[in-house]
Amino acid sequence: MKSIWVVYIVRCSDRSLYTGVTTDLNRRVVEHNTGKTAAAYTRSRRPVLLVYQQKCASRSAALKREIAIKKLDRAGKQKLVRNPSKA
Repeated sequence: MKSIWVVYIVRCSDRSLYTGVTTDLNRRVVEHNTGKTAAAYTRSRRPVLLVYQQKCASRSAALKREIAIKKLDRAGKQKLVRNPSKA
Protein backbone atom coordinates (compact mmCIF):
# COMPACT_ATOMS: atom_id res chain seq x y z
CA MET A 1 0.00 0.00 0.00
CA LYS A 2 1.33 3.40 -0.98
CA SER A 3 1.67 5.95 1.81
CA ILE A 4 0.03 9.33 1.48
CA TRP A 5 2.39 12.08 2.56
CA VAL A 6 1.09 15.29 4.09
CA VAL A 7 2.79 18.67 4.45
CA TYR A 8 1.44 20.49 7.48
CA ILE A 9 1.79 23.72 9.42
CA VAL A 10 1.08 24.04 13.12
CA ARG A 11 0.73 27.30 15.03
CA CYS A 12 2.67 27.21 18.29
CA SER A 13 1.62 28.85 21.56
CA ASP A 14 3.97 31.78 20.82
CA ARG A 15 2.13 32.30 17.47
CA SER A 16 5.12 31.04 15.45
CA LEU A 17 4.55 28.56 12.63
CA TYR A 18 6.22 25.16 12.24
CA THR A 19 6.17 23.21 8.96
CA GLY A 20 6.71 19.47 8.63
CA VAL A 21 5.81 16.31 6.70
CA THR A 22 4.29 13.02 7.84
CA THR A 23 2.27 10.01 6.74
CA ASP A 24 0.07 10.12 9.85
CA LEU A 25 -1.07 13.67 10.57
CA ASN A 26 -3.15 12.95 13.68
CA ARG A 27 -0.33 11.01 15.33
CA ARG A 28 2.20 13.72 14.48
CA VAL A 29 0.13 16.56 15.95
CA VAL A 30 -0.36 14.52 19.14
CA GLU A 31 3.41 13.93 19.25
CA HIS A 32 4.06 17.65 18.90
CA ASN A 33 1.76 18.30 21.84
CA THR A 34 2.69 15.44 24.16
CA GLY A 35 5.45 13.16 22.97
CA LYS A 36 9.17 12.99 23.39
CA THR A 37 9.33 12.63 19.62
CA ALA A 38 8.09 16.19 19.14
CA ALA A 39 10.38 18.45 17.17
CA ALA A 40 12.76 20.36 19.43
CA TYR A 41 11.25 23.59 18.12
CA THR A 42 7.68 22.74 19.14
CA ARG A 43 8.58 20.99 22.41
CA SER A 44 9.00 24.32 24.21
CA ARG A 45 6.11 26.03 22.38
CA ARG A 46 3.18 23.79 23.29
CA PRO A 47 0.36 23.49 22.68
CA VAL A 48 0.37 23.51 18.88
CA LEU A 49 -2.68 23.76 16.64
CA LEU A 50 -2.92 22.35 13.12
CA VAL A 51 -3.62 25.24 10.73
CA TYR A 52 -2.71 23.87 7.28
CA GLN A 53 -2.40 20.53 5.52
CA GLN A 54 -1.75 19.44 1.96
CA LYS A 55 -1.66 15.88 0.66
CA CYS A 56 1.20 14.94 -1.67
CA ALA A 57 1.65 11.97 -3.96
CA SER A 58 5.09 10.98 -2.65
CA ARG A 59 7.66 11.67 0.03
CA SER A 60 9.73 13.55 -2.53
CA ALA A 61 6.81 15.80 -3.48
CA ALA A 62 6.04 16.44 0.19
CA LEU A 63 9.64 17.38 0.98
CA LYS A 64 9.79 19.72 -2.03
CA ARG A 65 6.57 21.41 -0.92
CA GLU A 66 7.87 21.69 2.64
CA ILE A 67 11.01 23.43 1.38
CA ALA A 68 8.91 25.81 -0.73
CA ILE A 69 6.75 26.70 2.27
CA LYS A 70 9.77 27.19 4.52
CA LYS A 71 11.17 29.67 1.98
CA LEU A 72 8.07 31.86 2.35
CA ASP A 73 8.27 34.82 4.68
CA ARG A 74 5.88 34.98 7.63
CA ALA A 75 3.31 36.98 5.65
CA GLY A 76 3.39 34.38 2.87
CA LYS A 77 2.86 31.54 5.33
CA GLN A 78 -0.01 33.37 7.02
CA LYS A 79 -1.63 34.00 3.63
CA LEU A 80 -1.32 30.28 2.84
CA VAL A 81 -2.89 29.35 6.19
CA ARG A 82 -5.77 31.79 5.67
CA ASN A 83 -6.50 30.72 2.12
CA PRO A 84 -5.05 27.24 1.35
CA SER A 85 -7.06 26.86 -1.88
CA LYS A 86 -5.00 29.68 -3.44
CA ALA A 87 -1.71 27.87 -2.79
